[in-house]
Amino acid sequence: MDSYQHIEQQFIEEIASAASCQAHQILATDKLLAEGSTIPFIARYRKEATGSLLDEQLEIIAKQREYFIELAQRRDTILTSIEEQGKLTDELESAIRQARSKQVLEDLYLPYKPKRRTRAQIAREKGLEPLSEEIFNAASTDATPESFAEKFIDAEKGVENIEDALAGARDILAEMFAESVDNRTHLRKTMVRDANLESRVLMGQEEAGKDYQDYFEFSQIAFDVPSHRMLAILRGEREGFLISSIKIDDDTELVALKNNWDIPLESPCGLQVAEASADAYKRLLRPSITNEIRNELQEKSELEAISVFRNNLKALLMQSPFGQQTVMGLDPGFRTGCKMAIVGTTGQVLDSGVIYPVPPNEQINRSTKTIVQMVNKHNVCAIAIGNGTASRETEFFVKNVVKEQELKNTIVVIVPETGASVYSASQVAREEMPDLDVSIRGAVSIARRMQDPLAEFVKIEPRSLGVGQYQHDVNQKALEKELALSVEQAVNTVGVELNTASASLLKYISGLSERIAREIIKTRNEKGPFKTRKEVLKVKGLGPKTFEQAAGFLRIQGAKNVLDATAVHPERYGLVEKMAEILGSPLNELVGNQNAVKKINFDQFIDEEHGIGKYTLADIREELLKPGRDPRPEFKAPRWRDDIRTIEDLKEGMTLEGRVSNVANFGAFVDIGLKADGLVHISELSNQWVDDPQKVVQVGKIVKVMVKDIDHKRKRVGLSIKALQEGATQVNTKPGKKQKKGISKGMKNNAPTIQDLMNKFNRNK
Repeated sequence: MDSYQHIEQQFIEEIASAASCQAHQILATDKLLAEGSTIPFIARYRKEATGSLLDEQLEIIAKQREYFIELAQRRDTILTSIEEQGKLTDELESAIRQARSKQVLEDLYLPYKPKRRTRAQIAREKGLEPLSEEIFNAASTDATPESFAEKFIDAEKGVENIEDALAGARDILAEMFAESVDNRTHLRKTMVRDANLESRVLMGQEEAGKDYQDYFEFSQIAFDVPSHRMLAILRGEREGFLISSIKIDDDTELVALKNNWDIPLESPCGLQVAEASADAYKRLLRPSITNEIRNELQEKSELEAISVFRNNLKALLMQSPFGQQTVMGLDPGFRTGCKMAIVGTTGQVLDSGVIYPVPPNEQINRSTKTIVQMVNKHNVCAIAIGNGTASRETEFFVKNVVKEQELKNTIVVIVPETGASVYSASQVAREEMPDLDVSIRGAVSIARRMQDPLAEFVKIEPRSLGVGQYQHDVNQKALEKELALSVEQAVNTVGVELNTASASLLKYISGLSERIAREIIKTRNEKGPFKTRKEVLKVKGLGPKTFEQAAGFLRIQGAKNVLDATAVHPERYGLVEKMAEILGSPLNELVGNQNAVKKINFDQFIDEEHGIGKYTLADIREELLKPGRDPRPEFKAPRWRDDIRTIEDLKEGMTLEGRVSNVANFGAFVDIGLKADGLVHISELSNQWVDDPQKVVQVGKIVKVMVKDIDHKRKRVGLSIKALQEGATQVNTKPGKKQKKGISKGMKNNAPTIQDLMNKFNRNK
């Protein structure tokens, strides 16, 4: 890509349409990306150049830019290849240069692409290409193909008789038919529009593959199949329980494609062309396009699943922090006891131990005494309990201790412990806490994720956080890339404290790499805390360009220059200092002083030549009003009912409060304080039509739900949000669209039951 630094002009409008912006914004973004700027930096500090494009728009532009630069590279390679073959015509070159997709480009190149020896290639080597041309050209006459074929008989070339000659000619015609851009485009469009995806159970696998019983006799318009169903079918195939196929009306398609020859097919020579066409359709064209469509369906489903995972991950990372207060983390357990860790305001471990507050080894008095002592000794503001085994029993005990011992300044909260055990055994945890036992590290993680979910969750492999959908069935490289973008976006939206941030957090800051993040930690440990942002330039490997990209997202609380604790970029310090000078106010008395800020006439500082316009000034004004503001919501925990601890305590119609733990295409899972989460099916999310659950709920959101149904045997709970809304009885059908009939032979009401979805989803997790 080195020789292709910028987007070609011919692609600009297409990208602008995809990103919902103007051509000049694409050009400005392209220039910044080519210069090495990151999306977070461009979104925050180059708004004047881009017209204040959002992160999401910039990401679309960056991805489209990469795609079209790769397309341009491939186009030029193809043109060179065809030209070297001596087959490049003006018409072909024009078509190739006008290609707007890699698929069209490859279709145009297919007839000229070096390939293994095909039947057609072998026929050409036998000198039969002229025969194929003669037969084709004579289709509108009464001439017989045998009269043309006779002169091509050559035993030395392997053409023993007339039939050998005609068979070779048909092979050449078949390849022409299958490689026709028009034919491939026509069949591809037909399959996208009309094809059905069908699946059935393999004989004898009914019992072993019962988890896939919804797909034992399944049929649905292929591109209407939801991503979770498509991925389930693909998994069922890999595991040897299902077989799937893509169906269309092949007879109708073959007739339509034969007509593309625009020659009579009933004449003696025309019949040869027709036979070649039928062979091409069955042997070459249909399998080729079918594979493309299958790949497209899989890719589409994977992208949707990855998108769901990415959005869930961002919501998880952006959950409200409790803040820099001392927290006691409890990792509950029955037999092995409850591991405890006291974590201070900057994340340091102050104390640790094990208590036994629940059976079978309960030590009530000793556990009570330990908690009280620790709370008083370290001024603990909150007790965070992991939501795993024995969590509700431990919560009941701790709440009683807090109440009876009058620990009025301490709150008790159950927090998700997903991934804590993975983190505890990780290299990151070993480096951070080499002297602590693995079990205690889990309690530390539970406390820290309450203090600052973002800072703690970035240390854990995202696939271990339990917010994905079929995460092991998708393209892992694409998944990893998208999740990294999600983490990067969250980290840079919040910013980090330079003197306390871990390497795991710093590596996601705009412009920084894992190597530079470790160098920052090393410098901090050797020379002490950074006193100014500019001191970061002393870090090995961190140059001016990296500083430009990263500085605005690095904060230093208590710095000598008050702006170092804000999102104001160092390149604008002089501007803010000028504002303070005009006001006659010291800089540290301006920042955070709303009355003083409101006196500033920001318009007088517009300087478009130096990139200072209304967007930059609006951001500076906001930062001066609320310096270092955390964009995450205020801390809130769900209020679980103390009388609901097991599924046996539930009754249909109960109203509960819970936390959304995961969102899938078919609904949302809600933690209501039981061992397994309940499911709010997409049809129960709202009394309005919902096409995407993430438009209604997000991971971490506190919601009120009604218990809709309970399956005691399988320990499953169906929940409803809609039931608590006005107009709950109305049917939330899609506006202006009638429900399709007969979508699936193997599903009642065209969808698996809530319990089936829960069963499969939890199995996947």
